[in-house]
Amino acid sequence: MRAVHARLREALDLVRSAIDGGADPPSARDLVVWCRGFCTALTRHHEGEDRHLFPAVAAAHPELEETLRKLTQDHSMMIHLITGLETALDRDEPGERVHAHLEGLGAIMESHFRFEERALLEVLETLRLEVDPADALGPL
Repeated sequence: MRAVHARLREALDLVRSAIDGGADPPSARDLVVWCRGFCTALTRHHEGEDRHLFPAVAAAHPELEETLRKLTQDHSMMIHLITGLETALDRDEPGERVHAHLEGLGAIMESHFRFEERALLEVLETLRLEVDPADALGPL
């Protein structure tokens, strides 16, 4: 989980840097690809958790029901924020508007990752998953 979160943080940083006009700013088309790639990776990570990881945790640790509910709520909130970011990209909104969407998503993502790691990393060390970890945590 930590490794996947680290990769998603790196992807977010790359997109932020590109929007901020890093040393070699990408074309608008490349920026859209990077943003959509980040959004897809984040979405697939959360879908895997919702579909595979959280049910396995709930079965083994019913006392974590409320924690899992909060994490699932965060996923829903991030879907909403991803939709806003993608809409901004579709409308070819200025970089500062795209950046604002990305910052909101990044703030929620970081808070979510920290909470999730505190709440679940120890549990995951002993959890037996019946699926490939890539299905449970996403392809990263």
